[in-house]
Amino acid sequence: MTVDFRAAWCATDLGDHRPCRCTYERYPYDSLPVLDASRLTGAFQWLGDPGGTVQDQVEKLHELDLRLAAEGLSLPQDFVTFCTSSNLRGSLDSVSVTGCWISLSAPLPSPVETGAFLVRFFRDQQDCVLWYLYLRPSGEVFVVNSSLDYEFEYEARDSDDYQPESDLDDPVAQEAEILWCAPSFEHFAYRFWLENRLWRAVNGRSDEPLDAELKEYLDHYRAVQRQV
Repeated sequence: MTVDFRAAWCATDLGDHRPCRCTYERYPYDSLPVLDASRLTGAFQWLGDPGGTVQDQVEKLHELDLRLAAEGLSLPQDFVTFCTSSNLRGSLDSVSVTGCWISLSAPLPSPVETGAFLVRFFRDQQDCVLWYLYLRPSGEVFVVNSSLDYEFEYEARDSDDYQPESDLDDPVAQEAEILWCAPSFEHFAYRFWLENRLWRAVNGRSDEPLDAELKEYLDHYRAVQRQV
């Protein structure tokens, strides 16, 4: 059975334009500005020169892809390009205002869909939220977020030393833990990159003027505020 996950973007504030009660808030996806899909070509040109290929990352991604291939799955090309390009792979870590960092996991079985797998690729420094590629046997790949580290959850379930934080055998509970947040990796990366740059601007942490992309993104929230 295919699950229709609830859609929500997990992020921090954008100053007074989009408040946040804690470090993170889960904002309904349909409340977000629409991204310019024409910019999302898989080449990450919005980040500039991708740089050279990082060979050890090529090997790491190849090993991960082999494990996924055994399940009839494969990594999306935009994700491979990002992770193996020297000027791209650290860009989300460096722009993050909450200390998030790239952290790859092994393929993890989806607790709610037979044949689907999760691959964690990004996490908050205190594991408040973790982001995963969600890969379905149909070939569909999208990004989800969760407060659960599923790599730990599976290890804890099979260990005598740790206690899992949730019941992996409860599909209802697990479905509530996984939130759809982007239709592709590049969509996720682009929005994350925009919002973290915008956070610095609206919170007085950057002297750089707002470029056209950031102005357009912020205008969405200004328009919402005028309607309230």
